[in-house]
Amino acid sequence: MLDIIRDIAREAGALIMQAYQQGDFATYTKADESPVTSTDVAASELIISRLQQHFPDIPVLSEESDHENFSERKHWQRYFLIDPIDGTQEFISRSGDFAVNIALIEDHQPRLGVIYWPVGDSLYFARRDHGAFKQCAGVTESIQVRQLDNPQQDPLIIAMSRRQAPAPILNRVQTERQLQMLSAGSCSLKSCFIAEGKADCFLRLGPTGEWDTAAAEVIVSEAGGSLVNENFDPITYNQTVSLLNPNFFVLGDPRVDWQQVFIAHQPHFR
Repeated sequence: MLDIIRDIAREAGALIMQAYQQGDFATYTKADESPVTSTDVAASELIISRLQQHFPDIPVLSEESDHENFSERKHWQRYFLIDPIDGTQEFISRSGDFAVNIALIEDHQPRLGVIYWPVGDSLYFARRDHGAFKQCAGVTESIQVRQLDNPQQDPLIIAMSRRQAPAPILNRVQTERQLQMLSAGSCSLKSCFIAEGKADCFLRLGPTGEWDTAAAEVIVSEAGGSLVNENFDPITYNQTVSLLNPNFFVLGDPRVDWQQVFIAHQPHFR
């Protein structure tokens, strides 16, 4: 299954890159005022078609498809959760920081995750209890979060969105240790940076969907980190009518006392 899903992510990435390089796409505004493009829809249709071809008995939930009523999907024990382009605004603005997200959810928790960064031709993937990996330029390597020499004192690298003002994030930091900022685009790519040790943590404030975190959660956790809500509790999947996430942290080295770094328990969007 993992091999097939990696191939599907790459195929979707090739479709996305063709539109990206040619500028051949239309842009629309969804009901929630977030942007979507014809390429998001085309990539979603491709991924759904391929998944249904290979795994016809497993439902697929995509950000860009019709969402089944909770009365139906709450009975799903196993389903695919996809975001065809995580970072649509980055795609539109041509920053290159967007990714394809595909996750397998079992019993309300992600069990397999694939994130493909088309511009960098980098594939991140993991499945529970089997480690996290990055494949780039034909080379596959195991990845893990950065291990600090002194977990309670060393400077921290915080992955920051280029499209969010840094002040609300930094206002949640309560440590006096030195901080370094690393700008990046989509939620999933920032999570991958933490999984491979380029950054130590990431705080997302504002609405996101479960498709934004599912694949990343598997990869980060298998790399030794964690993805939790702002109360430092696990994120849940397909357990409410809403498919929105709360605010969340992506955290690296587990030896860091993250509750001493960040202020917890702010109002969230779920």
